Amino acid sequence: MALDVVDLRDFYARPLGEIARRILRAKLRARWTSVDGLRVLGFGYATPYLGVFRAEAERLIAFSPAQQGVIAWPETPPQSSALVEGDMWPLPDAAVDRIVAVHALETSDAAGELLREAWRCLAPGGRLIVVAPNRRGAWAQTDATPFGHGRPFSRSQLTDLLREAMFTPEGWDEALFMWPVERGLLLRSAFAFERFGARLWTPFAGVHLVEASKQVIRPLPARSARRVVTARAAAPVAVPAPAPAPLSRG
Repeated sequence: MALDVVDLRDFYARPLGEIARRILRAKLRARWTSVDGLRVLGFGYATPYLGVFRAEAERLIAFSPAQQGVIAWPETPPQSSALVEGDMWPLPDAAVDRIVAVHALETSDAAGELLREAWRCLAPGGRLIVVAPNRRGAWAQTDATPFGHGRPFSRSQLTDLLREAMFTPEGWDEALFMWPVERGLLLRSAFAFERFGARLWTPFAGVHLVEASKQVIRPLPARSARRVVTARAAAPVAVPAPAPAPLSRG
């Protein structure tokens, strides 16, 4: 079930949400060092992260799923946010160059259809980044943050989901190694946790970030070898011979 947009907004207004936003924005920027002249779309609740691309992107769009709700973004006109169905976006084919999906897959009832719609709207050579909770991380074990709602994923589950939607995973990052609690010492140590966590306990990160490229030609599955059936030779069957004619007496 999708989170309400008001709860998401309130989380990012808290100190813990601000730390999460800063950490994940840095990861996104490291992945896409330049989006100069590109069209960038955010889906789910991606508005806390899209601002990092505002100075260079040709266009920024924010789509929110219908069951979540939408808020006006950015604060100053013109507005670039809209409410859409997860598997039916009001865009023509190949309309955007980059897509960021945050708070999207884990709360979707049809994650595969959502990704196929993202594939349709991406231009050839386009890129997608999915931010999703790690099923082994502490952030997925508590509902105190939005990353504790919905379905968390392992790497292999995300890989299978992306490949089924004709995406090729190209690179992985992990983030949010700190415990998801709002205490002064932990908040002040958040960036130190990120540095040490990336070296020591990557499998237990709070979220996965996976970058995938649009696969234009879908590979056909290998066809199994044709089974050759050899007819068995029929076993001989005894056929009764006709009785000889009786001899006549001469």
